[in-house]
Amino acid sequence: MSKTDVIPALARVVRGLSALFWGLPFALLLNARTALGDPWQSWGLLPGLFTTGLLSYGVFELRKFQPGERIWIAALERAQVLGLMVFALTPSAQWWSRVPEEPFFFGGILLLLAAGLTFLLSLNQVLLRLAAMLPDETLRTETRFFVRWNTRLIVLLGVLLAAYFVLVRIPSLPPALVPFVMVFDLVKTWLILLLALVPVALTMTLLWKTKEVILAGVFGADVNRP
Repeated sequence: MSKTDVIPALARVVRGLSALFWGLPFALLLNARTALGDPWQSWGLLPGLFTTGLLSYGVFELRKFQPGERIWIAALERAQVLGLMVFALTPSAQWWSRVPEEPFFFGGILLLLAAGLTFLLSLNQVLLRLAAMLPDETLRTETRFFVRWNTRLIVLLGVLLAAYFVLVRIPSLPPALVPFVMVFDLVKTWLILLLALVPVALTMTLLWKTKEVILAGVFGADVNRP
C-alpha cells in the first residue's frame, strides 16, 4: 500500500479499534444482565443489538488495512462471521429470560455463549496479526503474551460452562457431583461474569495499546493528551 492509501486505512483501523474497545464490555454486561431479567428489558432488543452490532462494525473497519495480506484478511473474515453470529443470536438473551424452560431458547442462549467466546478468541488472533504488521516490537511482545493467556482463560471458561450445562441435563447425578452443581448454580452468574471480564479486560488493554501505537507512531498524536 502507498503512503496515501495507508493513512486513511489506519484511520479506519483506529476507528474500528475504538468501536471494539467500547463495544466489548457493554455487549458482555448488557446481554448478561438482560438474560437474567433486568429492568432494561422494557427497552426491547435495541440495546443488545446496538452493542453487538458495534463489534461487527469495529471488525469491518479493519478490513481496509493491508487487504492483500491473506492471513490477516482470513483472520478478519473469521471474526466478522462470528461477530454477525453474535449479533443474530442476541435476541436469545431476552427470549430465554422470559421463557427459560423452552428448549429452543435454551439452545439459542448456548449458541450465543459459544459464539461470544469464539468471537473473543478470534478477535485476539486479529490483534495478534495486526501487531505483527505494525513496526513496534514492544507491542508484538505484549500482544503475544496477552493472547496466550487470554486463550487459556477463554478455553477454561468454555470448559466450565460446557461441563455445567451437561451436568444439569443428567437426570441422576453421581452424589459426588451434586454439591459442585448446587454451588455453581448459586454463584454461576457472578462467576461467569468474573471469568469473562478478565479476558475481556485483557483484550481491551490490547485494543487500547494498539490504538495508541498507531496514533503515536503514524499520526504523531500525543496519546496522553486528554
